[in-house]
Amino acid sequence: MAKKRRNASVAVGAAAVLTAIAAAPAGAANGGVTYSGLSVNGGKPIVIGIQETVSVPVTYRMTTSRTWDWPPLFFLYRGKLANRDYDMLYSSFGSSDRTCPVEGTGRCEVEDGVLDIDPRYAIEGNGDAGTWKSAAQLSLPGGDSVFTDLNRSVQVQRATRVTVNAAPEPVVKGKTITVTGKVSRANWEKHTYQGYGGRTVSLQFKADGASSYTTVKKVTSGSTGALRTTVKATTSGTWRWKYYGNSTSGAKASTGDHVIVWSGVRIMHAAR
Repeated sequence: MAKKRRNASVAVGAAAVLTAIAAAPAGAANGGVTYSGLSVNGGKPIVIGIQETVSVPVTYRMTTSRTWDWPPLFFLYRGKLANRDYDMLYSSFGSSDRTCPVEGTGRCEVEDGVLDIDPRYAIEGNGDAGTWKSAAQLSLPGGDSVFTDLNRSVQVQRATRVTVNAAPEPVVKGKTITVTGKVSRANWEKHTYQGYGGRTVSLQFKADGASSYTTVKKVTSGSTGALRTTVKATTSGTWRWKYYGNSTSGAKASTGDHVIVWSGVRIMHAAR
Protein backbone atom coordinates (compact mmCIF):
# COMPACT_ATOMS: atom_id res chain seq x y z
CA MET A 1 0.00 0.00 0.00
CA ALA A 2 1.07 3.59 -0.50
CA LYS A 3 2.51 5.42 2.48
CA LYS A 4 0.34 8.46 1.80
CA ARG A 5 -3.09 8.77 0.23
CA ARG A 6 -4.37 12.33 0.25
CA ASN A 7 -7.33 14.26 -1.13
CA ALA A 8 -8.90 11.18 -2.68
CA SER A 9 -12.45 12.45 -3.14
CA VAL A 10 -13.86 12.02 -6.66
CA ALA A 11 -15.27 14.91 -8.69
CA VAL A 12 -16.46 14.11 -12.23
CA GLY A 13 -14.41 16.10 -14.73
CA ALA A 14 -11.86 17.19 -12.10
CA ALA A 15 -8.73 15.98 -10.33
CA ALA A 16 -5.99 17.16 -7.99
CA VAL A 17 -2.81 15.50 -9.17
CA LEU A 18 0.16 17.86 -8.75
CA THR A 19 1.93 17.29 -12.03
CA ALA A 20 3.45 19.00 -15.03
CA ILE A 21 3.98 16.12 -17.44
CA ALA A 22 4.64 17.39 -20.95
CA ALA A 23 3.69 14.14 -22.68
CA ALA A 24 3.62 10.47 -21.85
CA PRO A 25 5.94 8.53 -24.13
CA ALA A 26 4.06 6.88 -26.99
CA GLY A 27 3.43 3.27 -26.10
CA ALA A 28 4.10 3.63 -22.35
CA ALA A 29 2.42 0.41 -21.29
CA ASN A 30 2.06 -2.16 -18.56
CA GLY A 31 -0.24 -5.17 -18.33
CA GLY A 32 -1.85 -4.50 -21.70
CA VAL A 33 -2.58 -0.85 -20.88
CA THR A 34 -1.01 1.85 -23.08
CA TYR A 35 -0.81 5.61 -22.41
CA SER A 36 0.02 8.36 -24.87
CA GLY A 37 -0.53 12.06 -25.50
CA LEU A 38 -0.54 13.02 -21.83
CA SER A 39 -0.25 16.77 -21.31
CA VAL A 40 -0.72 18.60 -18.02
CA ASN A 41 -0.46 22.37 -17.81
CA GLY A 42 1.32 22.45 -21.16
CA GLY A 43 4.37 20.77 -19.63
CA LYS A 44 5.05 23.63 -17.21
CA PRO A 45 5.75 23.15 -13.49
CA ILE A 46 2.75 23.50 -11.18
CA VAL A 47 3.22 26.50 -8.89
CA ILE A 48 1.07 26.42 -5.75
CA GLY A 49 0.34 29.12 -3.18
CA ILE A 50 -1.04 28.81 0.34
CA GLN A 51 -4.81 28.80 -0.11
CA GLU A 52 -5.88 29.43 -3.70
CA THR A 53 -7.10 26.39 -5.63
CA VAL A 54 -5.04 25.91 -8.79
CA SER A 55 -6.96 24.61 -11.82
CA VAL A 56 -4.72 22.94 -14.39
CA PRO A 57 -5.78 21.69 -17.88
CA VAL A 58 -5.02 18.06 -18.70
CA THR A 59 -5.35 15.75 -21.73
CA TYR A 60 -4.44 12.10 -22.18
CA ARG A 61 -5.24 8.89 -24.05
CA MET A 62 -5.35 5.38 -22.61
CA THR A 63 -5.87 2.28 -24.75
CA THR A 64 -6.43 -1.28 -23.53
CA SER A 65 -8.15 -4.51 -24.48
CA ARG A 66 -8.97 -5.13 -20.84
CA THR A 67 -12.17 -4.11 -19.11
CA TRP A 68 -11.88 -1.43 -16.45
CA ASP A 69 -14.08 -0.57 -13.51
CA TRP A 70 -12.98 3.07 -13.34
CA PRO A 71 -10.99 5.48 -15.53
CA PRO A 72 -7.24 5.84 -14.89
CA LEU A 73 -5.96 7.60 -11.78
CA PHE A 74 -2.83 9.68 -12.45
CA PHE A 75 -0.59 10.35 -9.49
CA LEU A 76 2.89 11.39 -8.40
CA TYR A 77 5.11 9.25 -6.28
CA ARG A 78 8.49 9.09 -4.58
CA GLY A 79 9.94 5.67 -3.94
CA LYS A 80 9.49 2.34 -5.70
CA LEU A 81 6.34 1.75 -7.70
CA ALA A 82 7.06 -1.93 -8.37
CA ASN A 83 6.67 -3.12 -4.76
CA ARG A 84 4.22 -0.35 -3.76
CA ASP A 85 6.80 1.23 -1.40
CA TYR A 86 6.23 4.88 -2.21
CA ASP A 87 4.88 8.22 -1.03
CA MET A 88 1.91 9.39 -3.06
CA LEU A 89 0.33 12.68 -4.11
CA TYR A 90 -2.97 12.29 -5.87
CA SER A 91 -6.73 12.50 -6.05
CA SER A 92 -9.14 10.63 -8.27
CA PHE A 93 -9.52 11.58 -11.92
CA GLY A 94 -12.92 11.75 -13.60
CA SER A 95 -14.15 12.62 -17.06
CA SER A 96 -17.32 12.66 -19.12
CA ASP A 97 -19.06 9.38 -19.96
CA ARG A 98 -18.81 10.22 -23.67
CA THR A 99 -15.00 10.13 -23.80
CA CYS A 100 -14.11 7.91 -20.86
CA PRO A 101 -16.91 5.75 -19.45
CA VAL A 102 -16.80 4.69 -15.83
CA GLU A 103 -16.83 1.07 -17.02
CA GLY A 104 -15.51 0.16 -20.44
CA THR A 105 -12.89 -1.23 -22.82
CA GLY A 106 -10.87 0.14 -25.71
CA ARG A 107 -9.87 3.80 -25.62
CA CYS A 108 -10.29 6.37 -22.88
CA GLU A 109 -9.59 9.86 -24.22
CA VAL A 110 -9.84 13.15 -22.34
CA GLU A 111 -9.32 16.53 -23.99
CA ASP A 112 -10.70 18.92 -21.40
CA GLY A 113 -9.86 17.45 -18.03
CA VAL A 114 -9.01 19.73 -15.11
CA LEU A 115 -6.76 19.25 -12.09
CA ASP A 116 -8.09 21.21 -9.13
CA ILE A 117 -5.36 21.55 -6.50
CA ASP A 118 -6.24 22.93 -3.07
CA PRO A 119 -2.99 23.38 -1.08
CA ARG A 120 -4.86 23.34 2.23
CA TYR A 121 -5.73 19.68 1.71
CA ALA A 122 -3.55 18.23 -1.06
CA ILE A 123 -0.20 19.37 0.39
CA GLU A 124 1.31 17.96 3.60
CA GLY A 125 4.32 20.24 3.98
CA ASN A 126 7.16 22.15 2.34
CA GLY A 127 8.93 18.87 1.63
CA ASP A 128 6.34 18.16 -1.05
CA ALA A 129 8.08 20.72 -3.27
CA GLY A 130 10.59 19.31 -5.73
CA THR A 131 10.85 16.39 -8.13
CA TRP A 132 8.26 13.64 -8.29
CA LYS A 133 7.77 10.71 -10.64
CA SER A 134 4.51 10.07 -12.47
CA ALA A 135 2.33 6.99 -12.82
CA ALA A 136 -1.22 5.85 -13.55
CA GLN A 137 -3.49 3.26 -11.98
CA LEU A 138 -6.28 1.50 -13.88
CA SER A 139 -8.84 -0.32 -11.73
CA LEU A 140 -9.99 -3.70 -13.05
CA PRO A 141 -12.92 -5.94 -12.08
CA GLY A 142 -12.44 -7.99 -8.94
CA GLY A 143 -10.35 -5.38 -7.16
CA ASP A 144 -7.24 -5.74 -9.34
CA SER A 145 -5.28 -2.76 -10.68
CA VAL A 146 -2.65 -2.12 -13.33
CA PHE A 147 0.01 0.42 -12.31
CA THR A 148 1.97 2.04 -15.14
CA ASP A 149 5.10 4.16 -14.68
CA LEU A 150 4.87 7.05 -17.17
CA ASN A 151 8.62 7.69 -17.03
CA ARG A 152 8.36 11.44 -16.53
CA SER A 153 9.83 13.57 -13.76
CA VAL A 154 7.59 16.35 -12.43
CA GLN A 155 8.37 19.61 -10.60
CA VAL A 156 6.00 20.82 -7.89
CA GLN A 157 6.89 24.35 -6.77
CA ARG A 158 6.06 26.73 -3.94
CA ALA A 159 4.70 30.06 -5.18
CA THR A 160 6.74 33.23 -4.78
CA ARG A 161 5.75 36.88 -4.49
CA VAL A 162 7.80 39.94 -5.43
CA THR A 163 7.07 43.61 -4.64
CA VAL A 164 8.67 46.81 -5.95
CA ASN A 165 8.90 50.51 -5.15
CA ALA A 166 10.96 53.04 -7.12
CA ALA A 167 11.48 56.53 -5.66
CA PRO A 168 11.45 59.46 -5.86
CA GLU A 169 8.64 60.03 -8.34
CA PRO A 170 9.16 62.16 -10.40
CA VAL A 171 12.94 62.52 -10.47
CA VAL A 172 15.39 64.89 -12.13
CA LYS A 173 17.45 63.38 -14.94
CA GLY A 174 20.85 62.28 -13.71
CA LYS A 175 19.72 61.95 -10.10
CA THR A 176 19.49 58.69 -8.15
CA ILE A 177 16.49 56.37 -8.13
CA THR A 178 16.27 53.94 -5.21
CA VAL A 179 14.47 50.71 -6.04
CA THR A 180 13.33 48.52 -3.16
CA GLY A 181 11.13 45.47 -2.79
CA LYS A 182 10.86 42.03 -1.28
CA VAL A 183 10.82 38.43 -2.47
CA SER A 184 8.84 35.93 -0.38
CA ARG A 185 7.85 32.28 -0.74
CA ALA A 186 4.81 30.23 0.23
CA ASN A 187 5.20 28.25 3.46
CA TRP A 188 2.79 25.34 3.05
CA GLU A 189 3.10 24.38 6.70
CA LYS A 190 2.28 27.78 8.20
CA HIS A 191 0.00 28.85 5.32
CA THR A 192 1.70 32.19 4.87
CA TYR A 193 4.34 33.86 2.71
CA GLN A 194 7.76 34.36 4.31
CA GLY A 195 10.81 36.36 3.22
CA TYR A 196 13.08 34.42 0.89
CA GLY A 197 16.67 35.40 1.61
CA GLY A 198 19.77 34.83 -0.48
CA ARG A 199 17.93 34.90 -3.81
CA THR A 200 19.38 36.41 -6.99
CA VAL A 201 16.75 38.77 -8.37
CA SER A 202 16.96 40.83 -11.57
CA LEU A 203 16.13 44.53 -11.64
CA GLN A 204 14.48 45.26 -14.98
CA PHE A 205 13.50 48.46 -16.80
CA LYS A 206 11.10 49.21 -19.66
CA ALA A 207 11.41 52.68 -21.16
CA ASP A 208 8.23 54.49 -22.19
CA GLY A 209 7.31 53.26 -25.67
CA ALA A 210 9.32 50.04 -25.36
CA SER A 211 7.62 46.65 -25.69
CA SER A 212 9.73 44.62 -23.27
CA TYR A 213 11.84 44.80 -20.13
CA THR A 214 15.65 44.78 -20.07
CA THR A 215 17.70 43.54 -17.13
CA VAL A 216 19.75 46.37 -15.62
CA LYS A 217 21.47 44.55 -12.76
CA LYS A 218 21.11 41.61 -10.37
CA VAL A 219 20.70 41.90 -6.62
CA THR A 220 20.78 39.31 -3.81
CA SER A 221 17.91 39.49 -1.35
CA GLY A 222 18.69 39.99 2.34
CA SER A 223 17.90 37.51 5.10
CA THR A 224 14.29 38.76 5.26
CA GLY A 225 13.90 38.76 1.48
CA ALA A 226 14.45 42.54 1.21
CA LEU A 227 15.71 44.01 -2.08
CA ARG A 228 17.42 47.36 -2.47
CA THR A 229 19.61 49.06 -5.06
CA THR A 230 20.16 52.42 -6.76
CA VAL A 231 20.29 53.46 -10.42
CA LYS A 232 20.77 56.72 -12.30
CA ALA A 233 17.68 58.36 -13.77
CA THR A 234 18.03 58.63 -17.55
CA THR A 235 14.56 58.39 -19.07
CA SER A 236 10.96 57.84 -17.99
CA GLY A 237 9.84 54.23 -17.72
CA THR A 238 8.80 51.35 -15.52
CA TRP A 239 10.90 49.40 -13.01
CA ARG A 240 10.29 45.87 -11.73
CA TRP A 241 12.02 42.97 -9.98
CA LYS A 242 12.01 39.48 -11.50
CA TYR A 243 12.88 36.22 -9.73
CA TYR A 244 13.51 33.29 -12.06
CA GLY A 245 12.74 30.51 -9.57
CA ASN A 246 14.44 27.19 -8.85
CA SER A 247 13.51 23.51 -8.60
CA THR A 248 11.24 24.08 -5.57
CA SER A 249 10.15 27.70 -6.05
CA GLY A 250 8.17 29.28 -8.88
CA ALA A 251 9.35 32.18 -11.02
CA LYS A 252 7.66 35.53 -10.42
CA ALA A 253 7.91 39.16 -11.52
CA SER A 254 6.62 42.10 -9.54
CA THR A 255 4.18 44.60 -10.94
CA GLY A 256 5.83 47.62 -12.54
CA ASP A 257 6.44 50.99 -10.85
CA HIS A 258 6.50 53.89 -13.31
CA VAL A 259 8.88 56.81 -12.75
CA ILE A 260 8.77 60.08 -14.72
CA VAL A 261 12.20 61.58 -15.40
CA TRP A 262 12.28 65.35 -15.91
CA SER A 263 15.03 67.72 -16.91
CA GLY A 264 15.93 70.41 -14.39
CA VAL A 265 14.67 73.13 -16.77
CA ARG A 266 11.26 71.51 -17.08
CA ILE A 267 10.90 71.30 -13.31
CA MET A 268 11.73 75.00 -12.94
CA HIS A 269 9.08 75.94 -15.51
CA ALA A 270 6.54 73.72 -13.81
CA ALA A 271 7.24 75.40 -10.47
CA ARG A 272 6.38 78.80 -11.93
